Amino acid sequence: MIETRSKDLHIRNEKEEQLAEKADRLSSQIEVYAAKNDETGEFPFASFQLLKDAGVLGLTIPRAYGGEEASLYETIIVLERIAKGDGSVALSVGWHLCLFINYRHSQKWEKGQFSRICKDVIEKGEVLNIFATEKNGGNIFRGSKPETIARRTATGFELTGEKTFATLAPIANPFIVIAWIEEKGVLGEFLVRKNENVELIETWNTIGMRSTGSHNILFHDVQLPADSLLSIMDGKGGSRNRATFLFIAAVFLGVSHAARDFILDYTVNHRSNSLQASISDVPHVQQKIGEIEVLLTSSRMLLYSLADKWDQAQTLADREQLFKDFQAAKYIICHQAIKIVELAMQIAGGRALSKDFKLERLFRDVQCGFPMHPADDMIIGQLAKEAILLYKEA
Repeated sequence: MIETRSKDLHIRNEKEEQLAEKADRLSSQIEVYAAKNDETGEFPFASFQLLKDAGVLGLTIPRAYGGEEASLYETIIVLERIAKGDGSVALSVGWHLCLFINYRHSQKWEKGQFSRICKDVIEKGEVLNIFATEKNGGNIFRGSKPETIARRTATGFELTGEKTFATLAPIANPFIVIAWIEEKGVLGEFLVRKNENVELIETWNTIGMRSTGSHNILFHDVQLPADSLLSIMDGKGGSRNRATFLFIAAVFLGVSHAARDFILDYTVNHRSNSLQASISDVPHVQQKIGEIEVLLTSSRMLLYSLADKWDQAQTLADREQLFKDFQAAKYIICHQAIKIVELAMQIAGGRALSKDFKLERLFRDVQCGFPMHPADDMIIGQLAKEAILLYKEA
């Protein structure tokens, strides 16, 4: 992985510096597997073993349960750097890490259950994610009713249905499933462990983020104990997970950051025979590099300033006030990340299209940011409605 030498001004203290150094080392190790995993679409088990051995899986677990209780700001430092090595790995582990940030703040699970889940991550290296999306209904945060059904039984629940885009599916165990509780007519979050009635269907075959393992999972009358029900959710899918918006932005910014570092190294060390000089001396190349710097610098300022605001907020209500800013940040950063990689490819020219050239993989990976929840249309629509409402009330 290409490294730039300037000090990162977003690193504010010794702890953050140590996290950044650890993440940089891991990123370099993980990048060794990135091209092969991208080519085959295989899940990056070796990379996750590195994360496990380095203690990253427990990064956001509360200290009371053996974790580091990292802030959102600290988590983003780690994820942006891991994404420079392999975006798929960063995106995948980001869901796991932000799950614990969101739930330790919301405290919506019963304390004993949350404690057991956290301790199993620390002691057993378990990896978790939440599976909510379905073929027909899409994402429940758009208001759809899940076709995955939990029916009450004498000993607990019976779960049937199918989830799509189940990132981490090959490794997540246990995982959380959002299902419709038939007897109550409400949404519920259920903790599910894999068994013979949980079927993984390998459907994930995309142009980018190819090794996130976001396959389909089928539930064939899966028997769950009564305490598998972690929480009852409201009709809109429960409390919004604000931290998720920024972690997604951080990952795709990390991918574009890798493109920036790569193209700087390429232009400085690639000579033009006609100019008898490095192509970094060419005016149009410098113009594009300058544009990249503007996009990267502004995106990182926005990302880290909002993460700091989240961490400084004292209550859930305070964090709720950041919803509008978080939406806008996800939109801006993901789109600017795409532009950064496009500019890098323009500098490299036709070579950038080669499957053997790193930029080609980064270009495909960075395209996957804008459709992720919340998708562009949801962000734009929500911001427009809020602006109109506030104007009318003024």
